[in-house]
Amino acid sequence: MIYLLIVLLALWLIVSIVGFAIKGLIWLAFVGIVLFLATAIIGIIRRRSRTRT
Repeated sequence: MIYLLIVLLALWLIVSIVGFAIKGLIWLAFVGIVLFLATAIIGIIRRRSRTRT
């Protein structure tokens, strides 16, 4: 599970960098940032719920 989370975070980071590098794809950067943050938040929530039980 943690490996999937790391791969997704890396993928969203790459998408964001490509979006910022190419001026016409600035929307792609914003999508990448939103997906990166969403994946990080979901990973943190799931990780905390596993440690409590």
